[in-house]
Parts: sequence; structure tokens; C-alpha cells
Amino acid sequence: MFEKLVAIEPVSLVEEAEKELFRYAKQVVMYEDIPCDDEEIIRRIGDADGVLLSYTSRISQFVFERCPNIKYVGMCCSLYSKESANVDIAYAEQHGITVMGIRDYGDVGVVEYAICELVRFLHGYDRPMWKDMPVEITGLKVGIVGMGVSGGMIANALKFLGADVSYYSRSRKPQYEENGIGYHPLGELLESSEVVFTCLNKNVILLREEEFEKMGNGKILFNTSIGPAFEPEDLKKWLNSGDNRFVCDTAGAAGDGELMKHPMVFCVNASAGRTRQAFGILSEKVLDNIRRFLENSKISIV
Repeated sequence: MFEKLVAIEPVSLVEEAEKELFRYAKQVVMYEDIPCDDEEIIRRIGDADGVLLSYTSRISQFVFERCPNIKYVGMCCSLYSKESANVDIAYAEQHGITVMGIRDYGDVGVVEYAICELVRFLHGYDRPMWKDMPVEITGLKVGIVGMGVSGGMIANALKFLGADVSYYSRSRKPQYEENGIGYHPLGELLESSEVVFTCLNKNVILLREEEFEKMGNGKILFNTSIGPAFEPEDLKKWLNSGDNRFVCDTAGAAGDGELMKHPMVFCVNASAGRTRQAFGILSEKVLDNIRRFLENSKISIV
């Protein structure tokens, strides 16, 4: 059992999960706003030995050094790699602090968002139509950049609806190729696709000026990644050079506040993965991580 468990910001746990936290800590403190800086994070953590955070704040070495009681950090958000994490995992590992994150909890909402937005463009629902008359997903040439869970789910959904789907990924995915989703090197994929989806880990930038030149004109680019998958200035140049469109769910996925004002940028400014079902899955995974940590540390649970 933790002596003190602090959620330094809103962490999207469902009510039942918030109540269950009291089984794992003598004291539970949950903040309902995002801390403004490191000093505020340090103040909130204080002498806590357990910390929860979402993707909107960062626990740096500076914070760790000033909060020496921390034994566990639970990331209530996606953890794909040490490099992309909003927690200094390298420092934590060197000092015996356990950091545990989650993944694969909001992917269904992202797939629904992708199909919803794509159909609105193809048919001209509440926005300028992409072509001179409505077109179906059937036969549409779609390229998926990044075949993790969400990229794979988008690929399968569009394949089911009749699209001609191809993909690029750092590693080949035989399970998708067996289903008729072909692999292409990135440049070839961008040239041949009419619609491109980037589904990459945070802080992974694959699209720069050369890639946008290969993508060419008359295309739709979706970014379903948490952050930008491109250099903002190169995206802006591509949008200004022809009849192209960029689509994302949040301002963070656009990567540049000025881009949000561009007439060819379409952003609903709401995270597609933040659904009731996703919060339920997130909550259970966060609690599972806490239970696993306490059990491995041989710390009692009430």
C-alpha cells in the first residue's frame, strides 16, 4: 500500500476506479487541473511515494530530484517508448523508480473518427466536396503510415469498406499482407495514395519537404498520431502549393497553432480516442499496473 498516491492532473479514471485507488494508498489526492510548471508539480507531489499523470504534464529529472520519496509513476496515457514518454524513464530506472504506462485503449474511437471525416470529404457533407461529385470509399487508394494497433485497425476498416489499402511501417506486417494490404516503401506509398493516414508514435517525424513533394497534389492527409508526424513548415508549404487537405482531431496533432487557421486544415479539436468505453479500458489498465507493482514489491493491498 502506498503511503500517499497523488494524481497531479486529471487522469480520466472512471468513478469506480477513483474509489478503488483508496484500496492501494493510505492517502489519495487527485487534482482537477493541469499544473502550470515544474514547481507546481513538485508542490503537488510533495512527499508522495506514488504518482499518477496523464499526457498533459511531464515528470522530468528536475522533478524526480526534488521528490525523493517517489517509488512508482503510473502513466494514465500511452507509453510506447522511453524516448517518447513524458516521464524521464532513464532517470527513474537508474534510481529504482518504477514507471508503468498503458496503450491500446482509445483506438476504436480513432477508427470511427477516421471514417466519419473521410466520408464527409468524399460526399461533401458540411464541407467542400473533395472531387467534382460524390465518391465512395470503394476503390479509393489509401496509404497507412505506421501499422501499430490503430493504424492496423484503420487499414482493416477501410479494406472492409472496399478501399485499396497499402501501408508503410518500420517492419513488415505479414498478417496484413495476407489480408491483401500491400507493403510499399514510404516514397512509393505517398505517390500512389489518394488519401494518407499517419498513425505514428509521439515525436516520430516522417514527413518533410521531400515526402510532401512525392505526395503531390489533390491529396488528403490525416494525422491520427498524438503529435505531428511532419515538419509544420513543410506541411504548410504543401497545403499552399495545391489543392490539398490536412485533417486531425486535436491541435496537438497539427503541431503549430498557426496551422489551425489555414483554410485547408480541418480539425475537430477533440481527441477522438476519449470515449466512455476508452476511459473504462484506461481505468482498468491503470489499476492493473498499480496492483502488479504492489504485488511485485510485496506491498499489501487492502
